[in-house]
Amino acid sequence: MSLTAQPIELISFKLCPFVQRSVITLNKKGIDYKITYIDLTDKPDWFLKISPLGKVPLLKYGDDVLFESAVINEFLDEITAEQIMPAAPLQKAKDRGWIEYLSQVTMNQHMLMVADNQEDFETHKASLTEKLQRLENTVSSDSFFNGPQFSLVDSAFAPILTRLDLVKRFFNYDLLTDMPRLQALSALLINQSYVKKSVVEEFDEIMLEYLKDKNSYLAAHSF
Repeated sequence: MSLTAQPIELISFKLCPFVQRSVITLNKKGIDYKITYIDLTDKPDWFLKISPLGKVPLLKYGDDVLFESAVINEFLDEITAEQIMPAAPLQKAKDRGWIEYLSQVTMNQHMLMVADNQEDFETHKASLTEKLQRLENTVSSDSFFNGPQFSLVDSAFAPILTRLDLVKRFFNYDLLTDMPRLQALSALLINQSYVKKSVVEEFDEIMLEYLKDKNSYLAAHSF
C-alpha cells in the first residue's frame, strides 16, 4: 500500500455509511491508514474537541483534522496518484451533485431501516423508491456509475447498496426490483474487495442487533 506524506487515522463508528465511503476510498487507492472506532452514544471528550459537528467520519492527517466524508474523499484522491475524481470542471460538478444526492438517499434509507411503525416505514419507502428510480434512470449501463471507471460517486453509492443487499438477504425485501441497472451496479460494487473490506467482519450481526434495539418495523416483519 502507498504511503502519504502524513500518517492517516480515520475516526469511525462501525455502522456508519458515511465512514464506509471514506474506507472504500482509502482501500481503493491503496492508502495506509489506521482506523479508530468510537461509540456515538458515548462520544469521548477528545473526539468532541476536534470534531466541529460531533460526527464521523473524522480524518486525522498528521496534526490536521478533516470532517465530512465528501471533503475527506476528495482530499484523499488529490494527495494520491491516479485520481478518480474527474478533472473536467463540468463532470466534477456533476459528480459532486450526485454525491450530495446520495447523502440524502443514505439518510432516507437509514430512516426506513429504523422506522418503528408501518406508517413511517411506508413513507420512507415511497421516498427512497422514488430516489432509487431516479438513480436507475441516471446510472450508466457500462459498469460503474459514470461508466467503466470507478469514481467517488461509487464510493458514496456502495454503502447504500451494501445495506440494500443486507435487507434483501435477511428480510427478503428487495428495493431494487425492476431496477436492472442498479441491480447490476450493486452486484459489481459489493463484490469488490475494497468494498467488502470497508465494513467490519461482524457487520451483519451488529446491524441486525442495532435494528432489533431500534424496534425496527422492517426487522420485525416478514415480507
